[in-house]
Amino acid sequence: MKENHTIGASRVAVIGVIIENEASVEAFNALAHTYRHIILGRMGIPHRPRKMNIVSLAVDGSQAEINALSGRIGRLPGVHVKTAYASTAAPSDTTSDSRTPSP
Repeated sequence: MKENHTIGASRVAVIGVIIENEASVEAFNALAHTYRHIILGRMGIPHRPRKMNIVSLAVDGSQAEINALSGRIGRLPGVHVKTAYASTAAPSDTTSDSRTPSP
């Protein structure tokens, strides 16, 4: 994975994930690790009575990167995913990471 956003505009999105198959948790975590450069934050809630996990990922990356992550998550068995994009896109900036505050 590339460490900067060089293709297209940077997009902000929220990826909502419901994991109903416990066996897919490890693969989901591996994907989150692979795409960590676009993940701004992550919140996971175990829903033990229903034996599922509810996860939200706040992301900032190119639409291609976000779609790739969402698509790969959605192909995991027993995992459901939806992505909501912010209505505006920012131009790419390959010289700095937008998540790192300036001094």
